Amino acid sequence: MSAAFICDAIRTPIGRFGGGLASVRADDLAALPIAALLARNSALDPAVIEEVYLGCANQAGEDNRNVARMAALLAGLPVGVPGVTLNRLCASGAEAVGTAARAVMAGEIELAIAGGVESMSRAPYVMAKADKAFACDMRMEDTVIGWRLINPKMQALYGTVSMPETGENVARRYQVSRVDQDECALRSQQRAAAAQASYYFKAEIIPVTVPGKQGRITVGTDEHPRPDTTLEALARLNPVVRENGSVTAGNAAGVNDGAAAMFIASEAAASRHGLTPRARILGMASAGVAPDVMGIGPVPASRKLMARLGLGIGDFDLVELNEAFASQVIASARELGIDPAAAHLNPHGGAIALGHPLGASGARLVLTAVHGLEVRGGRRALVTMCIGVGQGLALALERV
Repeated sequence: MSAAFICDAIRTPIGRFGGGLASVRADDLAALPIAALLARNSALDPAVIEEVYLGCANQAGEDNRNVARMAALLAGLPVGVPGVTLNRLCASGAEAVGTAARAVMAGEIELAIAGGVESMSRAPYVMAKADKAFACDMRMEDTVIGWRLINPKMQALYGTVSMPETGENVARRYQVSRVDQDECALRSQQRAAAAQASYYFKAEIIPVTVPGKQGRITVGTDEHPRPDTTLEALARLNPVVRENGSVTAGNAAGVNDGAAAMFIASEAAASRHGLTPRARILGMASAGVAPDVMGIGPVPASRKLMARLGLGIGDFDLVELNEAFASQVIASARELGIDPAAAHLNPHGGAIALGHPLGASGARLVLTAVHGLEVRGGRRALVTMCIGVGQGLALALERV
């Protein structure tokens, strides 16, 4: 099999809900990092790109009609370059990267763009069609996050609890205290703040210029981090699910906007088109878990991947574990044999601080992992995520 390499990679800043990127349509947002890749690699003929894979979780509004294809055209790719949108909810961006890698490994293609996008600020309301004439029970539901238009059969079989409630379930089942969760959240904020202060993310981000009240403004940094957060402030926040619960707005991921894209190439294609391989994709695996404890999904997915690759958790110098909720980060880390406070676990913060634009987050994690290996001098990285409706995904990288 051919090897698949991550070459140049870039992302937008992660915008706060209703923040600096809220005026940018999802298809335009996705086009930005793709266009940046083309501009940064101007010697490459765009016509040789064989596929564009983008993750997107919503696809109910301006991200409909195959946002990957729309973004490819808006970014200036030739009409002959196809695009496909993948949806594995929170892991959609990582799924896109892994799917591109699998196509390269199989020898079906040699060069692709992979990434993801989500504009949660612009997620629309949807109205279900009436099931009979003159119906008076029309329903309108928000599509920002979570269940909508629920199937009664699914409700009966597995329940359809909210995402924060799954975080509570994980906290209870795996005995993760409120204090532990708040400390995890604080750690994420502190590490993200340190990374921002040292301009660590500058190498990952392409600034985005948007209309402002007094002319055009540039969004150049992630908007979600709260560097002044304290443990005392986190402890004062009320639980969002249960009166005696532990999941709060402070120890859960944000609701955000963002996009990321990267070249996935064979060694021959990278050499032929002047691209520099940065990391080799070793493999990807997914696994299912009970929907009401979806946050534990990284554990079986990572174990499945490690067994296939003949690796153990100690073989990874860097682990990027998406922070949907602090409870599931802690539970997943413990089950995998990682100290939740370990320096190599989310060393520059995670989604609690940086934000979680669903379809883009997996690709962002891959990009951050590649960057992290280069800066830290590590050899291998594990990217792993939990996924709504009860799944996990894991992807392994090796620095070139």
